[in-house]
Amino acid sequence: MSTAQLQTGNHSEMFALAPISLWLEDFSGVKALFDGWRAEGVTDIRDLFSRQPELVKACSMSIKLLEVNRRTLELFEADSLTHLVANLDQVFRDDMLKSHIEELVQLWEGKQAFCSDGVNYSLKGRRMDIRLKAVILPGHEYTWDRVLLAIEDVTEQEAAKGRLAASEVHARGLFEHSPVSLWVEDFSVIKRLIDEVRARGITDFRVFTDVHPDFIERCMSEIRVIDVNRQTLTMFGAPDKATLLGRIDEVFRDEMKHHFKEQLIDLWHGKLFQQREVVNYSLSGDILNVYLQFSILPGHEHNWSQVQVALTDITARKKAEAYLEYLGKHDVLTKLHNRAYYVDELNRLERKGPYPVTIIILDLNYLKTTNDQLGHAAGDELLRRTGEILNSATEKTAHAARIGGDEFAVLMSGAAEKDGAAMMENIQKLVQLNNQYYAGQPLSLAMGAATSTPGERLEATLRRADMAMYEFKKACYGDGTK
Repeated sequence: MSTAQLQTGNHSEMFALAPISLWLEDFSGVKALFDGWRAEGVTDIRDLFSRQPELVKACSMSIKLLEVNRRTLELFEADSLTHLVANLDQVFRDDMLKSHIEELVQLWEGKQAFCSDGVNYSLKGRRMDIRLKAVILPGHEYTWDRVLLAIEDVTEQEAAKGRLAASEVHARGLFEHSPVSLWVEDFSVIKRLIDEVRARGITDFRVFTDVHPDFIERCMSEIRVIDVNRQTLTMFGAPDKATLLGRIDEVFRDEMKHHFKEQLIDLWHGKLFQQREVVNYSLSGDILNVYLQFSILPGHEHNWSQVQVALTDITARKKAEAYLEYLGKHDVLTKLHNRAYYVDELNRLERKGPYPVTIIILDLNYLKTTNDQLGHAAGDELLRRTGEILNSATEKTAHAARIGGDEFAVLMSGAAEKDGAAMMENIQKLVQLNNQYYAGQPLSLAMGAATSTPGERLEATLRRADMAMYEFKKACYGDGTK
C-alpha cells in the first residue's frame, strides 16, 4: 500500500468517525448558476433573491450530497446515506431557506468558507437549531465540486439563551413595573475613598466624618446612578430619566446628608444591607419621606459597583403620624395645646424649669350665654378667635393651652412677674384688634397671673393665678357671670 493510499484511508476513517456531523457536497451546480447570473449582469444577489425567491430553491436543488459520516446519520435519525438523500426535503425546510440565503451571499462575495445559524429537522421531525460551517476544499476552488460542511446541534445552547433572554425580560419587567422606586447605582468610587481613609490608619470613622464633613459631600457627589424604574420618575415628578439624573442634586440634599453619613458609617463597618427612613425631595421641591432599603448586589461585594436601592414613599404615613401626634397634644377647635400637653409641660417645668415660671389663667366670658342665645356655632367661633389670639401672643415665648371648656392657660418659663404683665397687656390689645376685625359677638377674656417664688410648687402658683383671674372677673363683671 502506498503512502497516498494510507493517508487516504486514514482521512476516510477520520471523516467517518468524527464526533461532529460532517457532509461532503458538490456545489459545482451553484457555481454554474452564479456564473450565468454574473454573465447576465447581476451584481446584487441578495436583491435577485428578494425579487425571485424561487432561485434560492434552485440553488439548493443543484447541490449534490456525496457523503456523510456516522454522526450525521445519528443526528438526523437516518438509516443510511440513501435514506437521508431521499428525504432531504424534510431536513431542509421552513426557516432553513433564510439561513441558506446568507450562505449563498457569502459564496457570491468570493469567500472560500462560509457559516450560518439555522434550523434543520431530523427525519422523525425533531427540530434542531444548528450552526453550520463550510469550506471549499483545497484544489477545488475553481469548481466548488468538493465542499466540506460541519453541522453542530446547538439546540440546547439556543434554548438556554432563550431562557436567559426570557429571564432578563422578566427581570426587566419586574424592575420597570415595580410599585416602589428602584435605583441601580455604582458605589465603586465611594469604596475606593473609604479604603483610602482606612489605609491612612483611621479607626473611628464617625469621628473622622465629624471632623471632615466635606468627605460626606465628596462621597455624595461620587454616586453614579446606572438606572431607575418608572415608579421613580413618577415619585420624583420627572418626565424622563435624563431629567432626573441631570437634577439629582435637587433630590438628595439638606437632611439627606445626615442620613448618608450614617449609611457610610454602616458601610465602613461592613453592613452591606441597610434599612432606614430618610428624606428626599421631588423635582418640584416637595418633601418626600421615604423608607430606604440599600443592598450591595451579590457578586459586587469586592468593589460595590452595583448597588440596588429601593425607596418606598411613606410621606402619607408620616403625615398621618404627625397629625395623630398633633391631635394628642392639641385642641382641634382652637389649634392650641390641649390639657394633656399642659399637664406634661407643667410637670416638666416643675422638674427642670427654668425658673421663675409665670402662669396666666384665662377664662372666656359669656360663653354659656352665647351658646344658649346664639347657638353652639357662635360659641365655637369665640373659642376659635381665642385660639387665634393666644397662638399669636405666645408664638415664640410661651405655651398656650385650652385646659377646659372655656378655660385657657399660658405657661411662661424663665419669666418674671413683669413678663406676665406684659403678656396680659399684649393679649388684651389683640382682643381689641380682634373685636374690630370680627363683627357680631365681642370677645371678652378674664385673666390672672402668678409668678413662682423660690421653693414654691407650681401647683400653688397655678392656684394663685386662678384666684387672680376670678378677682379680675369680679372687678369687671361684679357677679362673675360667664
